[in-house]
Amino acid sequence: MQYVISGSLGNISKPLAERLVAAGHNVTVISSKADKVAQIEAIGAKAAIGSVEDIFFLTNAFTGADAVYTMVPPNFGSGNWKKYIASVGEKYAAAIQASGVKNVVNLSSIGAHMADGCGPVSGLFFAEKALNALMGVNVKHLRPGFFYPNFLANIGMIKHMGIIGGNYGEGTKLVLVHPDDIAEAAAEELLGLSFSGKSVRYVTSDEKTTDEVAAILGKAIGKPELPWINFKDEDTVAGMTQAGLPQEIAENYAEMGAAMRSGEMASDYLLHRPDVFGKTKLEAFAPVFAAIYSQS
Repeated sequence: MQYVISGSLGNISKPLAERLVAAGHNVTVISSKADKVAQIEAIGAKAAIGSVEDIFFLTNAFTGADAVYTMVPPNFGSGNWKKYIASVGEKYAAAIQASGVKNVVNLSSIGAHMADGCGPVSGLFFAEKALNALMGVNVKHLRPGFFYPNFLANIGMIKHMGIIGGNYGEGTKLVLVHPDDIAEAAAEELLGLSFSGKSVRYVTSDEKTTDEVAAILGKAIGKPELPWINFKDEDTVAGMTQAGLPQEIAENYAEMGAAMRSGEMASDYLLHRPDVFGKTKLEAFAPVFAAIYSQS
């Protein structure tokens, strides 16, 4: 089988590509960076260097593939983050149609049922919509929860303020996931190709309240009393911009946090909650968090 994987050697794309190569398949990995070629070839894959915003490049990369894995890479320099995400989804769709690919596994997110009000995830609503408009193409949208590594962004806050927090709301239960569990789900879908039409699969590793997150990560770093503090939306934006994020990106993150707080982001997930979770619980990620914390 011929597979094309977008996302370069990221936290999901690399282990996904490794699984497909180990299963004996031909894998092409898309990257925007030429200096990744040697690393991609080292895992037994072929490199395709170009931009996911280039339909001609994508069409050439996709041609001949039995299935492709699509994801929108981050672009914090975009003046309109949601529009950028939606536009990449549209370019993927155009290239898939032009290349004749019939099977797509697309990385989306919990909350992608929201056309508005969920920060960058609302951009993924429109990326899903573009792929769903393809005729004769089977598409499986993976909607994972909040990535464990996202908590690494709180290390500075913990070290300098002695707290961890966000604008997610008091006692909010977070739907969490380890990137390797997403890679496992994507590999299962790509290797099986048992999906048809357009469908969604939620991927989660654990569910924890914000206080439980603070307790687990705090214990791992020797701060068992680490408190979770809930921030106002405007304070969240101010803190992110002071840390160097562009205003537009910070506002999108705050909007997503508000959707988590209201419960709307998880509302469709709760209607289709998976019976089986991924294998990596937050407690298993905590030592990794602690190791990075100690080196920061």
